[in-house]
Amino acid sequence: MSRITARFDKLKAEKRAGLVTYVTSGDPSPELSFEILKGLPKAGADLIEFGMPFTDPMADGPSIQAAGQRALKAGITMDKTLDMVRRFRAETGDRDTPVLLMGYYNLIYQRGVERFCKDAAQAGVDGFIVVDLPPEEADELKPHATAAGLDTVLLTAPTTDARRLPAVLKYASGFLYFVSILGITGTRSATEEAIRSHVARLRAQTTLPVGVGFGIKTPDQAAAVARHADAVVVGSAIVDRVKAGLDDKGHPKPDLLPGVFAYVRALADGVRGARQA
Repeated sequence: MSRITARFDKLKAEKRAGLVTYVTSGDPSPELSFEILKGLPKAGADLIEFGMPFTDPMADGPSIQAAGQRALKAGITMDKTLDMVRRFRAETGDRDTPVLLMGYYNLIYQRGVERFCKDAAQAGVDGFIVVDLPPEEADELKPHATAAGLDTVLLTAPTTDARRLPAVLKYASGFLYFVSILGITGTRSATEEAIRSHVARLRAQTTLPVGVGFGIKTPDQAAAVARHADAVVVGSAIVDRVKAGLDDKGHPKPDLLPGVFAYVRALADGVRGARQA
């Protein structure tokens, strides 16, 4: 059983949704990025998406684009990203929290798909979310990921109809990521009724857990999603908290880490309390 499946089984037993937090590797610096990664589980993150900075992040909005630029300017590389995951496992002793690499296929292709999967698994990664790899091309990645014990989390959208969905589900594992709005990250938010309807539609077609992301910014919004989905994914709003911890020259302020973790705790409280009533 993968760490991702084990975590969702645990969440189901606890009768609650999970909180999936996204942060960009290397933002605002490799050192601070590692401290953020280490602290996320204690702040309430159930799963972690670790963004792989890329120069052409076409699915990302201004917040995550800027985070990627900060990370690249600070000297982040794919090797350093994998090393941070390796250190996370070694220094925290955390063998339960799933870590997924999220980003663009170019970074995997450049390294060589088989090598990338082996390197990621050896570092302690649990799976991938590759936003620009459609199911028609997933055969390039899926066999190597499976051989390395890694899940491939695929995305669906409001426009993924009944004819398209089986092609996505053929390659999806770990969980299914529902992009709740059309467009880029960190812009708009979907209504609770729309999310309820789409999650019900997906559950009628798959036994995979359903995570919902894009546009979730507040604990109340997170709670609304958690009442219907198996996981709530928050990215841009957390990245914005990282930016808020920088001064005008891009230097970290003393409250950067406390501010990020306090925000994640508030989201986690919203998610964990969503179904108690």
